[in-house]
Amino acid sequence: MNRRSFIHSTALTFGALTLARQKIFSTLFTKPNGTVAPPYLFHMMTDKIGVFTERGGTIGFLIDKKGIAVVDSQFPDTAPHVVSELQKKGDTIRYLLNTHHHGDHTGGNIAFKGLVNHVVAHRNSKKNQERVAIANKTLDKQLLPDKTFSDTWAKNMGDERIAMHYFGPAHTNGDSIIHFENTNIAHMGDLLFNRRHPFVDRSAGANISNWISVLHDALRMFDRHTTYIYGHAADGHNIVGNADDLKKFGDYLEAVLKYTESEIKAGKTKEAFLTTTSFPGQGEWKGDGIVRPLGAAWDELMAKQNAYT
Repeated sequence: MNRRSFIHSTALTFGALTLARQKIFSTLFTKPNGTVAPPYLFHMMTDKIGVFTERGGTIGFLIDKKGIAVVDSQFPDTAPHVVSELQKKGDTIRYLLNTHHHGDHTGGNIAFKGLVNHVVAHRNSKKNQERVAIANKTLDKQLLPDKTFSDTWAKNMGDERIAMHYFGPAHTNGDSIIHFENTNIAHMGDLLFNRRHPFVDRSAGANISNWISVLHDALRMFDRHTTYIYGHAADGHNIVGNADDLKKFGDYLEAVLKYTESEIKAGKTKEAFLTTTSFPGQGEWKGDGIVRPLGAAWDELMAKQNAYT
């Protein structure tokens, strides 16, 4: 498929993927006891690259004559569903690539044990995954990365080249973007919450200010034809999109910081501040969860302020 045809066909999938998140366009499967399990979506964006959604972060995958690569793994109870679908396509699962350590992206790694050749993640992502598992006494339920990198990792696999890029702390201090270079599709993981208030994991080194810079770096790294896969989207919104979504999310994060800074300067207490239900410049980011970015922004700005006093 040439790039022009791909861009056209990918644009047509956006509406379908939105619909799938709402009600249908799902694969129903039956458990051994005859009950129907929750629906999931296994959708091909091109003849080789697709997405899987059920619960948790969006999984991306590449099916090539030289093997299979998977991006993220959701949970232990959902990962077997994508494994089962991929095994129908045959060949070896060569790489499981983790965008970051959170359980809805790596909890399902264990389902790939004995099936995947290598698990790859940024070195901070592995440290975070191990640290959280030790704290929760669940280390035996993890499949940790066996390969890590600091800035960039890349491999050729058949007709595709896969690259992982790290631009610094953002949603956590270990977020990677996975780029399928020849097809020009980039999986953002949780670096983009599409029209949904984001979780900002300060316990894992998150930084909203730098998150904005990371989005700018991504826009410079990729081009106007790049198609992006997102870790999460609000109901009714796409899990795939284009550069405009990155720009809008960057604007939203800037508005979060600007509003929070203005409220701190106005002398508002954190308790009063966290009763906020909307703020100037938030754009299309609506619904529950507004306290997550606002609380993180407050703590980030106060930490910065205290560092200079």
